[in-house]
Amino acid sequence: METEHSPIVSVERLAEWLASPRPPVIVDVRWYLGKPGAGRAAYLEGHLPGAIFLDLDEDLSDPNGLGAPGRHPLPSPGVFIERMAAAGIGDGDRVVGYDDVGGWVAARLWWMLDNLGYGRRGIDGEWVGVLDGGIKAWVEAGAALEHGDQAPRPQAGLSAATLADGWRGVIEREALKARLGSVTLLDARGAPRYRGEVEPVDPLPGHIPTAVSAPFDMNLDVNGRMLGPGALRALYAEMGIDAEAAGGVGRDVVTSCGSGTSATHHSLAMRLAGLPDPILYVGSYSDWSRSGEPVATGPEPGDPPG
Repeated sequence: METEHSPIVSVERLAEWLASPRPPVIVDVRWYLGKPGAGRAAYLEGHLPGAIFLDLDEDLSDPNGLGAPGRHPLPSPGVFIERMAAAGIGDGDRVVGYDDVGGWVAARLWWMLDNLGYGRRGIDGEWVGVLDGGIKAWVEAGAALEHGDQAPRPQAGLSAATLADGWRGVIEREALKARLGSVTLLDARGAPRYRGEVEPVDPLPGHIPTAVSAPFDMNLDVNGRMLGPGALRALYAEMGIDAEAAGGVGRDVVTSCGSGTSATHHSLAMRLAGLPDPILYVGSYSDWSRSGEPVATGPEPGDPPG
C-alpha cells in the first residue's frame, strides 16, 4: 500500500516519476540463493526502463564488514556511499529498488540508504523506496521492459558529510546473546528452515533460541503486494509488538533472518505500519550458526541459552 510519504512505491507512481524531468534511479537487485550471477543474468534478460543493477553479494555486502562471519556483512558506511555514488546515485535522487521475491532483497537497499539518512535530509526530491510487487507487478500492468545492459550512469555527487558515519539500530552477536529472553526476536526465514527441517546453506539447521517464526511474506497479500498499515499493525500486535513494545517503553524488537537481508522486510513493514524501527541483527542465523552458539529446533522459540 502506498501513501504520500510511504517507502512503498506503486507501479503507477513510478511511471509518473519516469515521465518527470528528473526520473528516479531504478535499481534492480534480483538475487538467488546459491546461484552467483543469476541476478545479473535476469537483469540482462529484461529490466525496468533505465534500471541499473546492484548485486547483494558485491555491492550491498562486505565479507569483512559488520556481521561477519555471516554471509552478508554490512560494508562500512563510507565504502557503501562510494559504491552508490559510483553507480550514479547522488544528492536529490529518488531511488527505487525492486526484485522478484516480494521485496526482501530491495528492502536491504532501502534499509541501508535510509539507515544512513538518505531521504531524510530535506534535499528536494530525495527519496528511497521499494517497488510494490516488483518486476512482476510492472509487467502485469502492461509496462515495457528493456533488455541488455544499461549504459553506466556517471559518478554522482553524494554528500557523505551529511550522511551517518555509522550504522544505527544494529546489534552484534554477543550483545544479542546477552539479551535473549528480554527482546522480541523475529526470524524472517521460511518456517521449515526455522523449525530445522531444511537448511540449504548454513552449518546447522534450526533457529536462534527464543526467536519467533515470522516469515517475511507475512507482510504480503496473495498477490505479493505489501499489506496496508492497518493490517500490518494487527499482524505485529498478534506478536505483542505495538507502538510501545517496538522500541518504546516495552521490549525491544530485533529482526533476523539468514544473513540480514529478508529481516529488513520487517523493518520496511514496521515503518509502513507506523511502528518504531526495530533493531537489525546483521549477521543473523548465518553468523550465529557459524560461531558455535546453541540452536533450537522445532516450532517453539525455546529458552535462552545457559
